[in-house]
Amino acid sequence: MELDDFVSQNAPDESRDRFELENSKLLDIDVDGTVLTKAGSMVAYQGELTFTGKSSAEGGLTGFIKNQVSSEGTPVMEVEGQGHVYVADQEKKIQLLGLADGESISVNGNDVLAFEDSVDYEIGTIGSIGGASAAGLTNVFLSGPGMVAITTHGDPLVLDPPVRTDPDATVAWSSELSPSINTDRSLGDAIGQSSGETYQMAFDGSSGFVVVQPFEETAQRA
Repeated sequence: MELDDFVSQNAPDESRDRFELENSKLLDIDVDGTVLTKAGSMVAYQGELTFTGKSSAEGGLTGFIKNQVSSEGTPVMEVEGQGHVYVADQEKKIQLLGLADGESISVNGNDVLAFEDSVDYEIGTIGSIGGASAAGLTNVFLSGPGMVAITTHGDPLVLDPPVRTDPDATVAWSSELSPSINTDRSLGDAIGQSSGETYQMAFDGSSGFVVVQPFEETAQRA
């Protein structure tokens, strides 16, 4: 490929969308005011932008900040100003969701990449996973209106309840569902007590959806 062709073919696309995928693993956010992104996700930016790590529950961010998402703490970055910020997360695929006013979704804390400041945000936990944590699995409840970017290893699969899922492969679920932790000793006996498949997230009900990925990612525990 000629150098000029390489440059032109890989230049950012121009559109009026505030959240735009440059490819399946790289998100371009047109910042005009404030957006929030996962700390460490910025790969480049253009324009007059400032970055501030949030380490409190201000602005509707209840908890998902320090010692809730990882033992080291994973602050959210507040990006302010005018320009473009390009974000990615370990080559994971990015899924864009537009939440209308009143719409909401719960997402595994590790899989939230970015969201508009109009989106309301709070922390939750789901049971104890294999006794590893009394507090359980960290999930984040996002309420519209606004755009949200979440990440998946590979292409997601969306399932209807009732369904049981591996916590390490579970990405998100609709707001009307309230999962619990289910223990299946027969699976443990079949594949070893140390396997994560001994414990599943149990989604019961007749409506809603559950998003899983074809990858078992070490779950972020509270």
